[in-house]
Amino acid sequence: MDLVLWIPAALLAAAFLMSGVTKTSTPYEKYVLKKGADWAQEFSPGAVRAIGIVEILGAVGLVLPQATGLYPILTPIAAVGLAILLVLAMIVLRRRAELSSYMPLTGTLFVLCLAVAVGRFVT
Repeated sequence: MDLVLWIPAALLAAAFLMSGVTKTSTPYEKYVLKKGADWAQEFSPGAVRAIGIVEILGAVGLVLPQATGLYPILTPIAAVGLAILLVLAMIVLRRRAELSSYMPLTGTLFVLCLAVAVGRFVT
């Protein structure tokens, strides 16, 4: 069961780490021009960076506590936090009438977050 949970956790960590690093390292003016980043125009540069930082912390929280054995309860908590972030993203996408085009990716990430959260809380 442990390996079954490591695979989605690693995929989620990679996805959120890449997304978070992009949000925090790309200048706001450049980021809003990227394909798929139109939503960022509705948020301040600080808010976009904060979202990126939350994504990076969530990615680290998915892997590091479980890998080190130090406070492994933080792993499912990080997964729940990222699931909440995805729900908020879906709300923004729905408001912008873009949810249907992003739902396959966002929905898949959401389900994986829930699977990791439930699996780690149970085991």
